[in-house]
Amino acid sequence: MIGLLDWLKLGVGAVVGLALGYQVGHWRGESAGYDQRIAEEAVATAKADAERRGDDAKLQSMSDYDLCVAGLRSSRMPIEPCSVLRGVGAE
Repeated sequence: MIGLLDWLKLGVGAVVGLALGYQVGHWRGESAGYDQRIAEEAVATAKADAERRGDDAKLQSMSDYDLCVAGLRSSRMPIEPCSVLRGVGAE
């Protein structure tokens, strides 16, 4: 027969298991699109920079990938997240 203490242990174990499961799921969900978000932010930053500079034809004619690389290199960050933009046409 299961006593009260055993039920308490079982309940605490279930709560801890659910909490850990939630944390792992939350972490996996957040990290799934990390590279894509970094690349999109770099492109947006570079495009905003191009707009601020006005008639800088070189920046305005660059592809999304090249803008991403330029933005990340200027911040001294690794450019690997930009690889998801290879082959994406300029909008």
